[in-house]
Amino acid sequence: MQEETYALIQALVPVAWADGDFADKEKEMLDALLDAYEATPEEKKRLQEYAKEKRTLDDINLQDLSAGDRRVCLQHAVLLSFADGEQHPAESKLIADLATKLKIPADEAKLVISEAETRAKKNLKLLG
Repeated sequence: MQEETYALIQALVPVAWADGDFADKEKEMLDALLDAYEATPEEKKRLQEYAKEKRTLDDINLQDLSAGDRRVCLQHAVLLSFADGEQHPAESKLIADLATKLKIPADEAKLVISEAETRAKKNLKLLG
């Protein structure tokens, strides 16, 4: 897995912690993303260790994320926020703050978030 891809998944960890609880469903979803991106066992272990500690948006290194990766990250973040079956208000706020942190223009971010929320709600059975 490329370092940029690892950075994209690592940037999702603060979303998993947004409601104060890094739930099993969120861990499973991050593991599934690692599998989808063909992470090595070492990369999986590295991310799992990183995610054990509560992370915030300040922990995201923007230098590691291309413009395209930032948009994918925002989409994945929305899906992750629904991993436990619902999006908590703290997660919703963090998603908006993440879009700002990722420097995605407000109009575009609103569209990306809206489309990802629609997709997540439609597929809640698959996420949960």
